[in-house]
Amino acid sequence: MELSQFMEGFVKRNPGEPEFYQAVQEVAASVIPYINDHPKYIKARILERLSEPDRIIIFRVCWEDDRGKYRVNRGYRVQHSNAIGPYKGGLRFHPSVNLSVLKFLAFEQTFKNSLTTLPMGSAKGGSNFDPKGKSEREIMRFCQAFMTELCKHIGNNIDIPAGDIGVGTREISFLFGQWKRLRNEFTGALTGKGLEFGGSHIRKEATGYGCAYFMESMLKHRGDTIKGKTCVVSGAGNVAVFTAEKLMDLGAKVVTLSDSSGTIYDKDGLNEEKLEFVKDLKLFKKGRIAEYSDKFDCEYHEGKKPWGVKCDLAFPCATENELFQDDAKELIKNGCIAVAEGANMPCTPEAIRVFQEERMLYAPGKASNAGGVAVSGLEMTQNTTYMAWSGEDVDLLLKGIMADIHQQCIDYGVVDGGYIDYAKGANLAGFKKVADAMMAYGVL
Repeated sequence: MELSQFMEGFVKRNPGEPEFYQAVQEVAASVIPYINDHPKYIKARILERLSEPDRIIIFRVCWEDDRGKYRVNRGYRVQHSNAIGPYKGGLRFHPSVNLSVLKFLAFEQTFKNSLTTLPMGSAKGGSNFDPKGKSEREIMRFCQAFMTELCKHIGNNIDIPAGDIGVGTREISFLFGQWKRLRNEFTGALTGKGLEFGGSHIRKEATGYGCAYFMESMLKHRGDTIKGKTCVVSGAGNVAVFTAEKLMDLGAKVVTLSDSSGTIYDKDGLNEEKLEFVKDLKLFKKGRIAEYSDKFDCEYHEGKKPWGVKCDLAFPCATENELFQDDAKELIKNGCIAVAEGANMPCTPEAIRVFQEERMLYAPGKASNAGGVAVSGLEMTQNTTYMAWSGEDVDLLLKGIMADIHQQCIDYGVVDGGYIDYAKGANLAGFKKVADAMMAYGVL
């Protein structure tokens, strides 16, 4: 099998979906040499089957705003694969949501969930609804309208959605309340719930904590440590804030955060007081990161990303395709030795190539940001067994899962000269588990 031949057919089947192309090509480039060495996967057309979602559900969402005006949005659920467990993946409410984005995210989720070693398939969904600027009652009405249709396609043994961009505990609470109303049952049909009704400790922190833990494992494998390292982090949402928090706990100095307007550079580093200000500003008040520079008298770079700041470690935690080839070169020039993705596919293929050519430590999101879905899986376990674990217990399990994902990347990612290609390792380890399950089922 040739990569170019495979991609030519794939693009023809999926016209106008660039994000989906990028995700599939990145995985295919890693796994096709392995498939060619194991012809059983070619005969069973596993890669072709894996790049085709099990099903895609698209639906209309009608709701009423506070002025009594009828509004219409589009809802989606891409159920990609349930080869190793029920469908599992987040819901995203953002104007940028379209089918290409959700198919890319669901495809990535397949390998991410496989790497956790938990029995979870993959899905992604959401809507082009924008919660920004909406009242709480408008968000509630939208969530109830969205769940009225989605509830026909999900369930605790079928498909278990979670949160993503624009969908936090508030939205999950509204969605779960409507689920209970419609289904007349209390089951773990969603994750990311409040602690009072079946949620798990450290769920909101998990993606960020897991990203820091993965970086810790990469450096430890090389005989190094996070302690004393200067870190740049992009974004200022849940992932970025809690990546920064855990890095600080591990002894690092975090000097940047950002949003769509610009980047703050605090050369003295964040501390507990400053981080609490950011949490309140960005996670609750939905303010702009520029307010941090006014409060703490530091540099603010309007319209800039943090990749030009001198650092040891970089954590792109904002959104897909935020770190480009020139950014990668700038990071290397400024002394960066390792990158761990907190967001989904934040580095472009050209940037990744720069990191790998320089033999840098580079962790793809499907490995380094798997902490969120890992704790979602632990929430599912707690719901199924009617248990509630302590934050310390969940954090310990999370750290173990991230260390196990790191080991899988090493097992499958060693290349010439002993360099660990973490992208290759993550892709192969994730692929093999799902592919072997599909092989066992026969022609499905």
